[in-house]
Amino acid sequence: MVWILVALSVLATVSIVVTHMHMFQLGSYRAREQFTWLTAHRGAWIPQILVIVIAGLSLLAAWPSAILAGIIFLILAGVFFPRPNKAKKPLVFTSRVNRMMVTIGVGVVATCLAVALVPPRWSILVACLPVIISPLAVILANVINSPIEAAVRHRYLREAKNLLASHPNLITIGVTGSYGKTSVKYYLATLLRNRFNVLMTPESYNTPMGITKTIRGELRATHEVFIAEMGARHRGDIREDCDLVNPTIGIITAIGEQHLETFGSLDTIIATKMELAEAVRGKGTLYLNGDNPHLAGNQPDQDRWLYGLEPSNGTFAHDITVSLGGTSFSLTHRGQTINNLTTPLIGSHSIQNLAGAAAVGLDLGLTDIELRAGMKKLEPAPHRLALTRQGPVTIIDDAYNSNPAGAKAALDTLAMFDATKILITPGMVELGERQEALNEEFGAQAVNCDFVYLVGAKQAEPISRGLLGAGFDPAKITVVDDVREALAQAQALPIDGDRVILLENDLPDNY
Repeated sequence: MVWILVALSVLATVSIVVTHMHMFQLGSYRAREQFTWLTAHRGAWIPQILVIVIAGLSLLAAWPSAILAGIIFLILAGVFFPRPNKAKKPLVFTSRVNRMMVTIGVGVVATCLAVALVPPRWSILVACLPVIISPLAVILANVINSPIEAAVRHRYLREAKNLLASHPNLITIGVTGSYGKTSVKYYLATLLRNRFNVLMTPESYNTPMGITKTIRGELRATHEVFIAEMGARHRGDIREDCDLVNPTIGIITAIGEQHLETFGSLDTIIATKMELAEAVRGKGTLYLNGDNPHLAGNQPDQDRWLYGLEPSNGTFAHDITVSLGGTSFSLTHRGQTINNLTTPLIGSHSIQNLAGAAAVGLDLGLTDIELRAGMKKLEPAPHRLALTRQGPVTIIDDAYNSNPAGAKAALDTLAMFDATKILITPGMVELGERQEALNEEFGAQAVNCDFVYLVGAKQAEPISRGLLGAGFDPAKITVVDDVREALAQAQALPIDGDRVILLENDLPDNY
C-alpha cells in the first residue's frame, strides 16, 4: 500500500515539475525569472503544498490505517491541482530540459527509495516529499546542472565562432531595438535575397544560444550575408551577442519603454542597445531610426546613418498611400529618390522599418529593380501587423510582445480602416513600475475604437480607466478570460458591414 502511495506521489510530482519546467523555459532558463513567476503565482501552489504537508503530518497519528486515506488523498490532490490551459507555446524538450529532467528524476527516485529505509510510521511523509519540494525542483536541478550547462554552452559558442571565422568574406549584420527588430530582419533578408545568399536567425531566435543554434545548424559556405537579431532583457546581453557574431553592420530600430521590469530604467535600455554601436565601431556603418527620439538624441560618435519618415533623415520614405491592398510610397536615399514603390505591408510603422532595411540594402549594392522586386515580396513578420481577411472580417494580428510605441502604431493602423473597429488586448507587461500608467495611457489612445475586449480582469483595470477617462462608452467594454473568447464574441457582434479586429498582444503562458 505504501508503494501505491509512492507511485501516486511521483505522478503528482511529474505533473507539477512539467508545468514549472515550462515556465522556466519561457523565462529563458533564468532562476530570477522563475522566482518572479513563483512569487506572482504563489496563491496557486503554496496552499496546495501546505495541504499535502499538513495532511501528511496528520496521517502519521493514525498509522497504519492512514495509508489508504493517504492514497485517496493523493488521488484527490491530483484533481485538486489545476490543469494548465492548452499552451500557446508548449514546452520544448531540448537537450537542456532533458538533462534537468534526468537530474530531477534521480532525486525523486532517491527520495522514493528512502521510503524503505525509514521507520514505517514516517513512510507516508517521505512518500509525499517529492510533491512537497516539486515547486523548487526545477531551480535546484538548474543549480546542480550549472557546471554541465556552462561546459555545453562554452563548447557550442566556440564551435559557432569558429564557423563564422571560417567565412572571412561573410557580411554579418546585427539588428536590435526595443521593438521593430524582427520586422527589419525579415524585410532586410527578403530584399537582400534578390542579390545575395542570405541566412538569418529564424522567428525570434535572438539570444546567444538561439544564434548559435542557427550558425551550427544552417550556416553554409555559400552564404554571403548573415543577419542576426539580438534581443536583450539585461545589461550586457547585446554585448554577448556581438562577441559571438562580430557584426560589421549594425541596425538599431528603436528604443522605448520595454522590459523595464528587468532593465530597471530607460537609461539602462539605451546603454544596452548601444552595445551594438560599440561592436561595429571602426568596422562598418551603424543605422539608426532617426524618427525615434531616444536614438536621434543619443547618436554615438562613429560612422552612422539615419533613416525613417522624417526628411531630416539620410534615408526617408514619403508620399505614403495606404489601402487594403498594401502601401505605395517613394524613398529618398543619399539624395536620390526612387518613386512608386509598392509593398503588401500596411501601417506607417512598417514603412519606417522598411526604410531602414532599404537603406542597408542599397548601400550593399541593391539596384532599383532589385529593390522594387523585393518590396513586392515582403510579408509581415509573424504576428506583427499581419493582415488576414475572412469575408467581411479583417484581422490585424499584432499579437507579439506589445510595447507602448508599437501599440500606438497598431491603433493608428486600425484607424485607417473604414469599418467597425474592434480592439482585443490583454495590455502590456514587463514594464515595471510604469506598467499601470502606460496601460492606462494605451486605453486613452484606444478611445476611437468602436468596441474593446480586454483579456484578464487584472490587466483590464488600468486600460479601462484610460478608456473611460477619455469618454469611451462603458457598455462597449467587455472583459473576457482569453483571446479565443474575445474573438468569438467580436465576430458574433450583431452589426452590419465590415469589421476590423486588432489583436494587440497575447501574453505568454507564464502570465
